[in-house]
Order: sequence, then structure tokens, then C-alpha cells
Amino acid sequence: MVRNGARTYGSRRGRGAVLAVLAVVLGLLAGFGQGPAPAWGAGGAACQVSWVGNEWTGGFTAQVTVTNAGAAVSSWKLSWTFAAGQQVTSGWNAQLVQSGTAVTASSLSYNGTVASGGSVSFGLQGTWSGSDPAPADFAFNGASCQGGSGTPSPTPTPSPTPSPSPSPSSSPSPSPSSSPSPSPSSSGSTGCAGAGTVVCSGFEDQSGSSLSGDWSVAAPDCSGAGTVTVDTAVAHSGGRSLRVNGQAGYCNHVFAAATANVAAVGPVVYARYWVRHTTALPADHIAMVTMADSADGNKHLRLGGQNGALQWNRESDDATLPAQSPVGVAQSVPLPVNQWVCVRFAVDTTRQSMDTWLNDQLVPGLHDDGVPTADIDQQWLSRTTAPRPVTLDLGWEAYGNGADTLWYDDVALGSAPIAC
Repeated sequence: MVRNGARTYGSRRGRGAVLAVLAVVLGLLAGFGQGPAPAWGAGGAACQVSWVGNEWTGGFTAQVTVTNAGAAVSSWKLSWTFAAGQQVTSGWNAQLVQSGTAVTASSLSYNGTVASGGSVSFGLQGTWSGSDPAPADFAFNGASCQGGSGTPSPTPTPSPTPSPSPSPSSSPSPSPSSSPSPSPSSSGSTGCAGAGTVVCSGFEDQSGSSLSGDWSVAAPDCSGAGTVTVDTAVAHSGGRSLRVNGQAGYCNHVFAAATANVAAVGPVVYARYWVRHTTALPADHIAMVTMADSADGNKHLRLGGQNGALQWNRESDDATLPAQSPVGVAQSVPLPVNQWVCVRFAVDTTRQSMDTWLNDQLVPGLHDDGVPTADIDQQWLSRTTAPRPVTLDLGWEAYGNGADTLWYDDVALGSAPIAC
């Protein structure tokens, strides 16, 4: 794997061969009458593959672009092997299946047709241990992308045109009516005291810099150099807030854990908090809010960031909301720095349905409505069981690069919508 870089594989054999011509260029040249795309067989390559990877300790994402160097196809499969035993955890714009070290990515209903010289893209997320080299033995519909004797699979007979489905570039923004909570204007008082509220804290009850009473310091997975304290110098309201000095590096986890019983909140869990931080979200994966999910072996639902934008992540299978494709990331938003912002979310415990708002604006990429949408919640819905949050932790969890100093204030969680 190349961190924040690309590897392109074409007609020359050998790991790490870098081609100056990207996959898309081949299609453009053919279109401008400068010769047809290379054909199958005759020792030529069946395709060209661009693998753009982003790596952190123990994990990676890859954006893969495949250019078809042969006849047009109406469906496709790209196969490869991982030399160091990497494991795929999720993907977008393709169906990914792994057996041992062998991986196959197959087309979906909306992206199976690839013209001669045309290209298609998909992405994946995975884990690694020891080393993380990029694959170098791609095959497209059974024919080698490195040239040689690969024999292509017959071009499938075109099937009837499928009914329209969302394309990767047209993920619709959900309407507020499809979210599990009413619009912000109907959510009542800007405070948080009320029926069904189990967490309502501005940290004004804390004395000194150490947590006590309604909050305790926790490191759910592993601890590092990060700290959590009560701060009297910075606050959204009142005179106190929760300060987190989040550190970079794998397993640098530190949180303030609410001592309240969250397990009975529902059927929809509503939360609101104000947060201020000093460093833009990194490319690497981080988490800021975690909740143990009793419906998923107490693995965590995690609200944080990756590739510079907000995301949800599921610990049990490493699925993300939105998918970490360029189109998916574009459907989310960064977390503004050096200012207080309000974050609200709603998690349905009866079905797969979640929403998140930043300053009362619904974030399209963090919208799970139970209907698979490419680049948004398609991979998230690989798990159909509704979540059941039973804890609430606020802090910083790094999996690679990424340090930040942040403050939380006016935190609330309950069974009814809570306004900013």
C-alpha cells in the first residue's frame, strides 16, 4: 500500500510498476481517434488498474480505478491477492468477497457496463498487520492485467436495462421528513431538562479539574498519553467545560464516560453536544463519541472523522457512514475549528435509521434511512440489526496520525429531540 499515493498496473509485469498514463487517459485517447484500446490476448494486458491508498496503523482505504483494455462488457469482476494477508472489512460501488488472500470485486446493477477503453471505480477499507504492500496481480474477468496468457471470460449477454438506481455521483440528499426526529424548529427548549432526558450536563457540578459524579475517565480499548480534565478557562455556557487533550498514535484513547444508565433510552436515542476543537480533522480515522452497542456484542458505535470529514464507524465490522469514497466523503462535512458548534444525532433502536446534524443542518452523508444508497449507507446496511446504545463516552480515539485539543459542553441525551 502506498500511503496517500497511487500505484498503477498495466501491461508490464512486476510489483510496484508505476505507469505515467492513468486509466482514464486510455479511454480519452481512443475517443480522439489515436488508435483503439489494446485488445484481449496476444500477450497484452486485459486492463489497467490504478490503486490509490491511504494507510494508517493497522488500517487502510483504497480507491481503485479499472480501465477496460478489451471489448465492452456488461458486467465485470476484478480479482487479486493480498501478499501480506490484509483483510477487507467493507467496500463501496462493488461487491467484495474475500477467501483467504484472494479478493474479488464484482460490479453492481448500476456500474456493470464498461466500454472498450472506458473505466470504472470502486473503493474498499481493510486491516493489516506486519506489512501492507499493494496488490500486483490483478485480473479483469479472468484475464491478466499484467499481460501474458490470461483468458478472458466471455462477455455476458446484455441484460435488460435495470430500473434506475442511484449512481455514485448522484446520491440524493435526504429530505428532513425521512429522518427519525422532527426538524430542529419543533424540538422545544434550548435547555435539556425534561422527560426522558438521562444526561443533561454543562459540567457545572464538577469541582476541581478531575471528573466526579456524573462523569468518569475511561479508555474503552487502550490508554495512551491523552488527558481529560474540567476546564474553567473555556466554556460554551456557564463557567466550566470538559477539556480533552487528544494525542496521535495507535491506541491513544481517552474519554469522559457518563455514569447515567443509557440502556433504557428509546425507542430513538437523541443526543446533543457543543464542541470546540483546534485542529482540522485528519485523513486518518479518529473517533470523538463512542457508545457501546448491546445489540452488537457491546462493540462501539463511533462518531468521529476520516479523510477530513465527519463519519460514523462501527467497531464490529469497520463499516463507515458515509462510505469513504470521494463521492461519499463529499456528502459529509468537516468539523469547523476554533468555534463552538452544535452536533445532534438520532439513533433508532427499532430499525436501521440514523441522522446527524451540524448546527441544525442535516448532514446528507450521515443519513441512514434503511434503503441502501451508493456511497452513503449501502455498506453500513450490511448489518440489518438495529443498534442499542447503552453508554455515552466523549473524548478522542486515534488510530494513526491525528492529535487535537477539544472541549465539550452542554451535553444531553434522552428519548426526545433536544435542540441546539
